Amino acid sequence: MIRGLQAVALDCPDPVRLAEFYAALLGGEVVVDPQDPGWVEVRGFAGTPLAFQRVADYRPPEWPGQGSPQQVHLDFDVDDIEADEARVLELGARVLERTDQVRAEANWRVYADPAGHPFCLCHH
Repeated sequence: MIRGLQAVALDCPDPVRLAEFYAALLGGEVVVDPQDPGWVEVRGFAGTPLAFQRVADYRPPEWPGQGSPQQVHLDFDVDDIEADEARVLELGARVLERTDQVRAEANWRVYADPAGHPFCLCHH
């Protein structure tokens, strides 16, 4: 019987750097396993822990193209999209699409984390 989701893991070239980005974003803590520095986790925030795995010859996803598909992306619920956008950009993210500024019904914006993984800030 499956008891629950243990973690969501993302491939990347630098697991510590990416873990630091998400720890700052979510208010979690970076946990590095001294036995396996190629696997780093972020814990201590509400929700499922995130893990980051070093991959040789990592190729970041392309968005919206599919030459190197995203395969997975994270959606974060926010109260103030302007303030939270400023925060993620300060932490090292970059804007991929300000969807809510193009389509009136959209309530999200798309960003890339420092390793290129797409993620969304969503507000209601």
